[in-house]
Amino acid sequence: MSSKEAVPMHWLKRPALSAAATWGVPWAEGSLRREEELSLHNPSSGASIPVQSWPTAYWPDGSIKWSAHAAVLEGQGAENYTLTKGKPAIAEQRLRTVDHPEYIEVDTGSMVCRFQKKGTELIRDIVMGGRVICSGGRLVGFREDRSETEGFEVRKSIPFQSSLASVEVEQDGPIRAVVKVSGRHRLSGGTREWLPFTLRFYLFANHPEIKIVHTFVYDGNPHQDYVKGLGLAFRVPMKGPLYNRYVRFAGDTGFFIESPKGLMNWRLSEKVEELYKQQMRGIPVSFDSDEDAKFLGILDDSAVWDGFKLTQLSADSYAVSKRTKEGCSWIKAVNGRRAGGLGYVGSESGGMAVTMRHFWRKYPSSLEAFHLSKDEAELTAWLWSPDADAMDLRHYDTETHVESAYEGAHEMRSTPYGVGNTNELSLWCFESTPEPKMLESIVEENESPSLLVCPPERYQSTYVFGPWSLPDRSTPLKAYLEEGLEEVVRFYQDEVERRGWYGFWDYGDVMHSYDPVRHTWKYDIGGCAWQNTELATNYWLWYVFLRTGKEDFFRLAEAMTRHTSETDIYHAGEYAGLGSRHNVLHWGCGCKEARIAMAGLHRMYYYLTADERIGDVMDEVKDADYSVEHLDPMRYYFPKDEFPTHVRSGPDWAAFCSNWSTRWERYEDTRYRDKMVKGIECLKSMPYRLLTGPTFGYNAKTGDLLFMGNENSGHQLMMSMGGAQVWMELVHLLKDPEWEDMVVEFGEFYNLPKEEKARRTDGEIVGKDWGIPMLSSPLVAFAAAKKQDKELADLAWQLLLGENTHWQLKFPMETKTPDPWEYATPVREIPWMSTNTAAQWSLNVIICLELIGNYLPGDEIV
Repeated sequence: MSSKEAVPMHWLKRPALSAAATWGVPWAEGSLRREEELSLHNPSSGASIPVQSWPTAYWPDGSIKWSAHAAVLEGQGAENYTLTKGKPAIAEQRLRTVDHPEYIEVDTGSMVCRFQKKGTELIRDIVMGGRVICSGGRLVGFREDRSETEGFEVRKSIPFQSSLASVEVEQDGPIRAVVKVSGRHRLSGGTREWLPFTLRFYLFANHPEIKIVHTFVYDGNPHQDYVKGLGLAFRVPMKGPLYNRYVRFAGDTGFFIESPKGLMNWRLSEKVEELYKQQMRGIPVSFDSDEDAKFLGILDDSAVWDGFKLTQLSADSYAVSKRTKEGCSWIKAVNGRRAGGLGYVGSESGGMAVTMRHFWRKYPSSLEAFHLSKDEAELTAWLWSPDADAMDLRHYDTETHVESAYEGAHEMRSTPYGVGNTNELSLWCFESTPEPKMLESIVEENESPSLLVCPPERYQSTYVFGPWSLPDRSTPLKAYLEEGLEEVVRFYQDEVERRGWYGFWDYGDVMHSYDPVRHTWKYDIGGCAWQNTELATNYWLWYVFLRTGKEDFFRLAEAMTRHTSETDIYHAGEYAGLGSRHNVLHWGCGCKEARIAMAGLHRMYYYLTADERIGDVMDEVKDADYSVEHLDPMRYYFPKDEFPTHVRSGPDWAAFCSNWSTRWERYEDTRYRDKMVKGIECLKSMPYRLLTGPTFGYNAKTGDLLFMGNENSGHQLMMSMGGAQVWMELVHLLKDPEWEDMVVEFGEFYNLPKEEKARRTDGEIVGKDWGIPMLSSPLVAFAAAKKQDKELADLAWQLLLGENTHWQLKFPMETKTPDPWEYATPVREIPWMSTNTAAQWSLNVIICLELIGNYLPGDEIV
């Protein structure tokens, strides 16, 4: 890129209000040196906009591969922006961060936020316009203690709250600051600390919002430690008469709007009715003590509603209720379907709103506003509502079901110990109660956070994620494939809603296999329930977004990434760095493997958004190969022998390479590059290079792959769990001609007749367990493209379009409607659907269109 060239960017979805945005931009190798600065522009006005920039990945030559950027942009301003080389504009209002002995202070220009360094409270206070808007932010929750007494179960809730361990300024820029807070929850009346947490607070120059990313890891015993509630609580000062204090909850379309002392009584004068309307808009009202004496007496007699809560206990039902005081009943106020996830409390001195993203999708959640009649109200955002049953993380059975349910191991290794969950919240501070239109815009921003993205051509041409194609409808067959690729994604979008794939631990994942007799997915059949990244589902959805740029595709991939990077992975304990294979419960399968947690599944989201939590997760898996030394992934097939452990070149070693290459490009940590190279050198020395194995002895300390023979396990998993994508990227990164030749050789060899396999290897490889040919199509295409071999290209397309097994998709996908009595709710179904097929077929078509699109059969639709 020359100094005059500009990188175009646009809103993923144009925001309705001023937006604090963070986004990523890719660069071709060698095009951006690390010392070069970047500037942001509004092309329609020519204005230069202050921007904060930093690198998030590097190419092997030291040039920048990905840059991240932060800016505060007007939502109704420009629709498009450009990034060019050059000195950035200087912000008039810059963030100022001061590290005091007891707290960290961040002054955004519009507010001052102080973060405590020790104790139980995260936020000391937030000051705006010289007034305290919020104080005492802390984490809260309940552990449910269950015991048996004379045949009856007794349940007791024990409260806990945050206990800080470390507070640090992770980023201190002129526009964006990040404060990272870590610690554990301490149980009331004891010394036990559990449920480690990490929170990141994002503050932007002269912007009233504080973004929060909250992560916790479960480290309890699921048979004893039931989480009854988990949330964040804030104190909000209340000033003025009760009738000038306000509560707001976002509902389905509008807002629940009330006051602890409403002006409504059994009869209203015309004057009071007008004041009542004003009160509901959040505008302070006043009375004349003499003229309005009679009404003020009636008002004194009216009830004081001190507590309000909105509780979303399912994806399709919430309720708002209120009460006057403790010891009195809750009164139902509103029932609705899907709440917007915003709660506000305020008074004459201003107030604060808290938003929870995916509020109804990640039920059971709730918002509470208590003590509105006191000097300080308490506003609590419950990630897990205490009004719901406690989390029950026990396994669904006391034994495994390997033969009947395709569960992966006879060992009972179903444990939630070490799995995590991440949630996004925001705080909005106001000097006066905002109009509903403002709150409406905040709800919209909460659900679809502002993000700038590049055109698909930019992502593809820079080759930051290996080979994949842009949409091409230039022939009938290509148009047929493009329509089909979108059709299958639309089907899964609809299934999320149709099947209710929502909930705190489930949202973002999809199911694995379908049962056409019961007209439901196999939610109760061990290895056929939740997908858990099986067959690289994340890669598929991210490539679909990258090539189309569509917001709804981005949100589908984002939700899956947020789920799979937390709940399907172990962040602590003996399985740290590994993930759980597909099961009825996300952590239920006895197979704990590196492929499920590998960095490549999550890095696209990281580079597009610069999300630090995803960065944490990718750091956590960098040494996952050490975890397999005490949990051999091939333990059922190879007894303990002279090797420290056993791994397959794919998916195990390929997953390690994904972790290592990500570590290398993010930190330029050459130790991890060298570990990859060591493995490749070992493969080069094998009798048949990458065709050898695929199971090897493995030494995590040295990175050595050790020969154990040929055809010693199945070959289809080598490619289908993301291995093909990892290997092709390594060809581009390492620029090793022999490694490239090895990948080409593998693609060419995979589908050879058994006789030819044996002939080429002097009878050492006789074609055993080279199964599911369609899964090899991207590497067949890679070989065809490198060798310019039409026969290989025709073979790859035949595997995708001409075969007649369950591994091909045909369009349009005809749906069926069961008889009404056959299922609990009305459904449309595709009886033969398999997510494995949907993910791999779509992913492989996207790659083959890029590598061998010029070899597609004629215009006929196969």
